[in-house]
Amino acid sequence: MNRPHTFTSRLASAALRLAGWQVVLAPLPGPRVVAVAAPHTSNADFWPGIFWRWATRSPARWVAKHSLFRPPVGWLLRWWGGLPVDRRRAGGNFVDAVVQIIRESDEIMLTIAPEGTRTRTEHWKTGFYYMALEANVPIAVTVMDWGRKRFGIVGYVQPTGDIDADFAAIRELLRGVQGHTPENMGPVVPRPAGE
Repeated sequence: MNRPHTFTSRLASAALRLAGWQVVLAPLPGPRVVAVAAPHTSNADFWPGIFWRWATRSPARWVAKHSLFRPPVGWLLRWWGGLPVDRRRAGGNFVDAVVQIIRESDEIMLTIAPEGTRTRTEHWKTGFYYMALEANVPIAVTVMDWGRKRFGIVGYVQPTGDIDADFAAIRELLRGVQGHTPENMGPVVPRPAGE
């Protein structure tokens, strides 16, 4: 993002290096992206993610329901990049509420864990896909690769509306990536319509 290094970013970079992590950040195609972080198989994914955010000085943010952001915990969640979303403001539609946040932001890397859980699933939730499609922004494929100790964005997919073809491109970027708990990894396929 062409931001100068800070004491915090240098410290976070050093901590990741000492822990054996490689920081990955493919050049961003624009100031707004939806970052899909996978595979999310353990709570242990959180700390490399926070340190990656600080190390890269990226505008990585994540969303959660607004009721979680009450003080004093809410202050910490915001410092970690959390954004409160009030679904009522978008008629109860979570995707529309997030699209509004993306459109109103000068720059944002909205980060979503598409499995929606740390346990194995047979498909990904597709909310992130429709957020990117409706906001007309790229999907930043973000790996949490415990096998090769890589964390960060490896490439981008511009959603076309052909969800199967776009998921195939995402799968290709995630080829060979291993989660913290491999048995919790599921296939990179969209949730079937109607489920």
